[in-house]
Amino acid sequence: MISYKEKIADILAPQIEGLEKEEIMSMIEEPADSKMGDYAFPCFKLAKVLRKAPPMIAKGIAEAIADNEAFDKVEQVNAYVNMFVSKTEFAKEVVSEAVAKGDAYGRSEIGEGKKVIVEYSSPNIAKPFHIGHIRSTVIGNSIYKIYDFLGYDAMRINHLGDYGTQFGKMICAYRRWGNKEDVIKEPIKTLLSYYTKFHEEAENDPSLEDEARAIFTKLEHGESEEVELWQWFRDESLKEFNRVYDMLGITFDSYNGESFYSDKMPRFVKELADKGIMEEDAGANIVRLDDYNLGTALITKSDGSTLYITRDIAAAVYRKETYDFYKNIYVVASQQNLHFQQWIQILEMMGYEWARDCVHIPFGLVSLEEGTMSTRQGRVVFLEDVLNRAVEQTKQIIIEKNVNTENIDQTAKDVGIGAVVFNELSNYRIKDYVFSWDKVLNFEGETGPYVQYTHARACSILRNAGEEVAAKAREGFDPQYITGESAHKLIKLIYDLPDVIVEAGEKYEPSIVTRHIVDIAQGFNKFYHDEHILVDNEDEKIAKVALVMAAKAAIKNGLGLLGMNAPEKM
Repeated sequence: MISYKEKIADILAPQIEGLEKEEIMSMIEEPADSKMGDYAFPCFKLAKVLRKAPPMIAKGIAEAIADNEAFDKVEQVNAYVNMFVSKTEFAKEVVSEAVAKGDAYGRSEIGEGKKVIVEYSSPNIAKPFHIGHIRSTVIGNSIYKIYDFLGYDAMRINHLGDYGTQFGKMICAYRRWGNKEDVIKEPIKTLLSYYTKFHEEAENDPSLEDEARAIFTKLEHGESEEVELWQWFRDESLKEFNRVYDMLGITFDSYNGESFYSDKMPRFVKELADKGIMEEDAGANIVRLDDYNLGTALITKSDGSTLYITRDIAAAVYRKETYDFYKNIYVVASQQNLHFQQWIQILEMMGYEWARDCVHIPFGLVSLEEGTMSTRQGRVVFLEDVLNRAVEQTKQIIIEKNVNTENIDQTAKDVGIGAVVFNELSNYRIKDYVFSWDKVLNFEGETGPYVQYTHARACSILRNAGEEVAAKAREGFDPQYITGESAHKLIKLIYDLPDVIVEAGEKYEPSIVTRHIVDIAQGFNKFYHDEHILVDNEDEKIAKVALVMAAKAAIKNGLGLLGMNAPEKM
């Protein structure tokens, strides 16, 4: 699609001495108030060059370009040249492209040939998949979808927490207080109860911690009994995790977790030693990062066992050597900021020039109304319970309101789960928040169900218009019928979507898409309210149906980038 800022820069360039086209383009603004035009050019910067007052410069430029067919109106207001684009040309350009591209509207090839890895979700094996995990899961999934939509060769990795001393604790607890039948019946909840009991007992009997560490050491050394139990816990956990992923419509290209890198770590411990980066301290191996204000990083403990940082170094090098990534993105809570700063700095010290291509995307934490979540204390809200409750409540609303849908269960799933996902992605990812059932399951206002309902409304209009009218709209339409104020505002929002997607990718911020599709939905509903769409005049009806099709495509594609479905009936 044509870039209107570039088009305007081409028109302005002959009138402005001393500025290149790119600089002119960067100066063009979009006024918050549409009464001030679609675009505005400030002339303050030209005062020194032209030795004139900015308002005089603006007046001269406005008069010089006033007759250009690209504009309906050009006016000078103080030091600004305010430009109102030709509504008919703008409508024809934007709506035609959105209708023609449909599900591909907003896609680009800017990432062609570049590999992007997105690591997200990454729950711990044998522990609950709780509401705290939803942030990494849905933010990461949306970032993956955005990069895929932008043409990157995007890859999804679920770096499972399937290694570490917690498995020594879990195996210890299972041997002391567990039984196989209970684990088979309810794997995660049963293993959680063992883990909670271990910490309760360890407060009175600290020797349990030593026992757990000894068990983990055996696991690291490949002792068959420990490996067998660990593999069983892993397999049972994945069954439960995948049930939640299926509900969310999320899949992964790799489940290589921490254990995958256990045999790859000695190479890097040796490399750190050989390069003089690592030193011994009370039997442990450390890297001092005081020169970077990052404290001290622990590489191996005094008993020789490895830590997260060692595994993350091994994982990053493995991914670079295996996939030659352009970016290696980690969607992990802000609690881990120091950890990521440390190991990326260590990678750089080791001489890996691509170290800064590893990007940590932090997000705020979820707490419960009764306090911070704690797996050790068993104070968690299971994510599966949240999703099931959302679906069930949505189903009740559908039945009560006698909603027109051919598949109540599927619509309830699309809308209920969509409400939870949209709630997660509606605010800046870095914000902490308190989980509230009332807020998650509130379908009023600027919510996922509101946007989905708007999509369904557009589908209903198209069904009533009939395929013959839709086919004519795809062939072409007279844009003069969609130049009213609400139509023009809606078209501008549709036009902005591709740039919004690029911005969301650059900032790793799905909420930018979320807020924009709320704006499109509101713009569409204003257009629906202001104008009768299925009118008797055939040409007018075809043009308005074309705009409905364009808005439908934009909303559907935006929802898709959030990992949400767009029901056609609600």
